[in-house]
Amino acid sequence: MRRAMNHEDEFARAWADPRNTRFEPPPIDVNRMLAERYRASEPLTFTRAMLWDLEIRKAWHPDIYIPYVVREGSAFSWNAADDLMTFDRSSQQRRWLDQDDFGMVLERVHLNPAEQRVTFVGAAELPGPDGTTLRAGTKQPLFHIEHAVGGDEEQPLNLWRIVHLTEGPDERLAEALSGRTYQGGLPGFIEIYIRSVLNVRLDRIDIA
Repeated sequence: MRRAMNHEDEFARAWADPRNTRFEPPPIDVNRMLAERYRASEPLTFTRAMLWDLEIRKAWHPDIYIPYVVREGSAFSWNAADDLMTFDRSSQQRRWLDQDDFGMVLERVHLNPAEQRVTFVGAAELPGPDGTTLRAGTKQPLFHIEHAVGGDEEQPLNLWRIVHLTEGPDERLAEALSGRTYQGGLPGFIEIYIRSVLNVRLDRIDIA
Protein backbone atom coordinates (compact mmCIF):
# COMPACT_ATOMS: atom_id res chain seq x y z
CA MET A 1 0.00 0.00 0.00
CA ARG A 2 1.36 3.41 -0.95
CA ARG A 3 2.46 5.66 1.89
CA ALA A 4 0.20 8.64 2.49
CA MET A 5 1.79 11.93 1.47
CA ASN A 6 1.58 15.34 3.05
CA HIS A 7 1.69 17.32 -0.18
CA GLU A 8 2.26 20.69 1.47
CA ASP A 9 5.18 19.41 3.55
CA GLU A 10 6.70 17.87 0.43
CA PHE A 11 6.46 21.19 -1.37
CA ALA A 12 7.91 23.07 1.61
CA ARG A 13 10.92 20.73 1.76
CA ALA A 14 11.62 21.19 -1.93
CA TRP A 15 11.21 24.98 -1.68
CA ALA A 16 13.69 25.15 1.21
CA ASP A 17 16.37 23.13 -0.62
CA PRO A 18 18.94 25.61 -2.03
CA ARG A 19 19.84 23.21 -4.86
CA ASN A 20 16.41 23.55 -6.40
CA THR A 21 15.27 26.23 -8.86
CA ARG A 22 12.52 28.36 -7.35
CA PHE A 23 10.28 30.94 -8.99
CA GLU A 24 7.55 33.08 -7.41
CA PRO A 25 6.04 35.99 -9.37
CA PRO A 26 4.33 38.90 -7.61
CA PRO A 27 0.69 38.43 -6.63
CA ILE A 28 -1.86 39.43 -9.27
CA ASP A 29 -4.66 41.74 -8.08
CA VAL A 30 -7.38 40.33 -10.33
CA ASN A 31 -9.85 43.24 -10.26
CA ARG A 32 -7.15 45.87 -10.63
CA MET A 33 -5.82 44.03 -13.68
CA LEU A 34 -9.35 43.74 -15.07
CA ALA A 35 -9.88 47.48 -14.70
CA GLU A 36 -6.52 48.44 -16.20
CA ARG A 37 -6.14 45.97 -19.05
CA TYR A 38 -9.60 44.76 -20.13
CA ARG A 39 -13.03 45.75 -21.35
CA ALA A 40 -15.88 43.52 -20.13
CA SER A 41 -19.33 43.21 -21.68
CA GLU A 42 -20.93 43.92 -18.31
CA PRO A 43 -19.84 45.18 -14.87
CA LEU A 44 -17.75 42.51 -13.19
CA THR A 45 -16.25 42.17 -9.74
CA PHE A 46 -14.20 38.98 -9.58
CA THR A 47 -14.47 37.52 -6.08
CA ARG A 48 -12.24 35.34 -3.97
CA ALA A 49 -14.94 32.63 -4.09
CA MET A 50 -14.80 32.69 -7.89
CA LEU A 51 -11.02 32.39 -7.86
CA TRP A 52 -11.14 29.37 -5.56
CA ASP A 53 -13.85 27.77 -7.71
CA LEU A 54 -11.55 28.28 -10.68
CA GLU A 55 -8.60 26.67 -8.88
CA ILE A 56 -10.69 23.56 -8.15
CA ARG A 57 -11.88 23.33 -11.75
CA LYS A 58 -8.36 23.83 -13.07
CA ALA A 59 -6.92 21.16 -10.81
CA TRP A 60 -9.38 18.59 -12.18
CA HIS A 61 -9.41 19.81 -15.80
CA PRO A 62 -6.07 21.40 -16.70
CA ASP A 63 -6.54 20.80 -20.43
CA ILE A 64 -9.66 23.01 -20.33
CA TYR A 65 -8.27 25.84 -18.21
CA ILE A 66 -4.62 25.88 -19.30
CA PRO A 67 -4.84 24.63 -22.91
CA TYR A 68 -1.76 26.69 -23.74
CA VAL A 69 0.21 24.35 -21.43
CA VAL A 70 -1.65 21.02 -21.46
CA ARG A 71 -2.39 19.11 -24.66
CA GLU A 72 -6.12 18.87 -25.39
CA GLY A 73 -7.68 15.65 -24.14
CA SER A 74 -4.51 14.44 -22.42
CA ALA A 75 -5.47 15.07 -18.78
CA PHE A 76 -6.65 12.17 -16.60
CA SER A 77 -7.37 11.97 -12.86
CA TRP A 78 -7.74 8.91 -10.62
CA ASN A 79 -7.19 7.59 -7.11
CA ALA A 80 -9.41 10.31 -5.63
CA ALA A 81 -10.04 10.45 -1.89
CA ASP A 82 -13.63 10.27 -0.70
CA ASP A 83 -13.77 14.06 -0.27
CA LEU A 84 -12.26 14.59 -3.77
CA MET A 85 -9.58 16.82 -2.25
CA THR A 86 -6.68 14.49 -3.04
CA PHE A 87 -6.04 12.64 -6.30
CA ASP A 88 -3.42 11.70 -8.88
CA ARG A 89 -3.19 13.32 -12.29
CA SER A 90 -1.41 12.83 -15.60
CA SER A 91 -1.20 15.08 -18.64
CA GLN A 92 0.91 15.92 -21.64
CA GLN A 93 2.46 19.34 -20.99
CA ARG A 94 4.70 21.68 -22.91
CA ARG A 95 8.29 21.64 -21.70
CA TRP A 96 9.37 24.83 -19.97
CA LEU A 97 12.42 25.32 -22.20
CA ASP A 98 10.97 23.97 -25.44
CA GLN A 99 7.37 25.02 -26.00
CA ASP A 100 7.06 22.91 -29.15
CA ASP A 101 7.77 19.67 -27.27
CA PHE A 102 5.32 17.89 -24.96
CA GLY A 103 6.10 15.36 -22.25
CA MET A 104 4.21 13.26 -19.72
CA VAL A 105 3.75 15.02 -16.37
CA LEU A 106 2.59 13.03 -13.34
CA GLU A 107 1.33 14.83 -10.26
CA ARG A 108 -0.13 14.04 -6.87
CA VAL A 109 -2.67 16.76 -6.11
CA HIS A 110 -4.08 18.13 -2.87
CA LEU A 111 -6.76 20.81 -2.51
CA ASN A 112 -6.85 22.67 0.80
CA PRO A 113 -10.22 24.50 0.97
CA ALA A 114 -9.55 25.91 4.44
CA GLU A 115 -6.53 27.85 3.17
CA GLN A 116 -7.65 27.93 -0.47
CA ARG A 117 -4.44 26.41 -1.75
CA VAL A 118 -3.72 23.64 -4.27
CA THR A 119 -0.45 21.72 -4.16
CA PHE A 120 0.86 19.67 -7.09
CA VAL A 121 3.73 17.31 -6.29
CA GLY A 122 5.54 16.06 -9.38
CA ALA A 123 6.36 12.35 -9.56
CA ALA A 124 8.76 10.35 -11.70
CA GLU A 125 6.31 7.45 -11.74
CA LEU A 126 2.87 6.56 -10.40
CA PRO A 127 0.55 3.56 -10.53
CA GLY A 128 -2.04 4.41 -13.16
CA PRO A 129 -5.81 3.86 -12.93
CA ASP A 130 -5.41 0.17 -13.78
CA GLY A 131 -2.29 -0.32 -11.64
CA THR A 132 0.14 -0.14 -14.56
CA THR A 133 3.18 1.99 -13.77
CA LEU A 134 3.20 5.33 -15.55
CA ARG A 135 6.47 7.20 -16.02
CA ALA A 136 6.99 10.92 -16.47
CA GLY A 137 9.03 12.40 -19.28
CA THR A 138 12.73 12.76 -18.52
CA LYS A 139 13.70 15.76 -20.69
CA GLN A 140 13.26 18.23 -17.84
CA PRO A 141 13.51 18.16 -14.03
CA LEU A 142 10.50 17.21 -11.93
CA PHE A 143 8.67 20.18 -10.47
CA HIS A 144 6.14 20.98 -7.75
CA ILE A 145 3.61 23.82 -8.01
CA GLU A 146 1.49 25.69 -5.49
CA HIS A 147 -1.54 27.76 -6.55
CA ALA A 148 -3.33 29.80 -3.91
CA VAL A 149 -5.94 32.49 -3.37
CA GLY A 150 -5.11 35.56 -1.30
CA GLY A 151 -6.61 38.96 -0.56
CA ASP A 152 -10.17 39.86 0.36
CA GLU A 153 -13.46 38.59 -1.05
CA GLU A 154 -13.81 41.54 -3.44
CA GLN A 155 -10.08 42.05 -3.98
CA PRO A 156 -8.68 38.56 -4.54
CA LEU A 157 -5.05 37.89 -5.29
CA ASN A 158 -3.85 35.14 -7.59
CA LEU A 159 -0.76 33.49 -6.07
CA TRP A 160 1.50 30.78 -7.42
CA ARG A 161 5.02 29.48 -7.12
CA ILE A 162 6.99 26.63 -8.63
CA VAL A 163 10.10 24.71 -7.64
CA HIS A 164 12.10 22.51 -10.01
CA LEU A 165 14.09 19.68 -8.47
CA THR A 166 17.55 20.48 -9.78
CA GLU A 167 21.12 19.92 -8.62
CA GLY A 168 21.68 23.67 -8.58
CA PRO A 169 19.67 26.79 -9.49
CA ASP A 170 19.05 26.80 -13.25
CA GLU A 171 19.01 30.36 -14.60
CA ARG A 172 17.50 29.21 -17.91
CA LEU A 173 14.38 27.94 -16.17
CA ALA A 174 14.05 31.09 -14.08
CA GLU A 175 14.41 33.29 -17.16
CA ALA A 176 11.89 31.25 -19.15
CA LEU A 177 9.31 31.43 -16.37
CA SER A 178 9.87 35.13 -15.82
CA GLY A 179 9.49 35.91 -19.51
CA ARG A 180 6.25 33.94 -19.88
CA THR A 181 4.42 34.86 -16.68
CA TYR A 182 1.13 36.49 -17.65
CA GLN A 183 2.76 38.77 -20.26
CA GLY A 184 1.21 41.94 -18.88
CA GLY A 185 -2.31 40.60 -18.37
CA LEU A 186 -4.30 38.13 -16.33
CA PRO A 187 -3.34 34.46 -16.34
CA GLY A 188 -5.05 32.77 -19.27
CA PHE A 189 -7.07 30.51 -16.99
CA ILE A 190 -8.81 33.51 -15.40
CA GLU A 191 -9.72 34.85 -18.84
CA ILE A 192 -11.10 31.42 -19.79
CA TYR A 193 -13.17 31.21 -16.58
CA ILE A 194 -14.67 34.67 -17.10
CA ARG A 195 -15.64 33.90 -20.68
CA SER A 196 -16.80 30.27 -20.33
CA VAL A 197 -18.20 30.05 -16.77
CA LEU A 198 -19.34 33.62 -16.08
CA ASN A 199 -20.35 34.15 -19.74
CA VAL A 200 -18.85 37.62 -19.79
CA ARG A 201 -17.14 38.88 -22.94
CA LEU A 202 -13.62 40.06 -22.20
CA ASP A 203 -11.32 42.03 -24.51
CA ARG A 204 -7.77 43.01 -23.68
CA ILE A 205 -6.89 46.69 -24.05
CA ASP A 206 -3.71 47.38 -26.00
CA ILE A 207 -1.37 49.61 -24.03
CA ALA A 208 1.33 51.41 -25.98
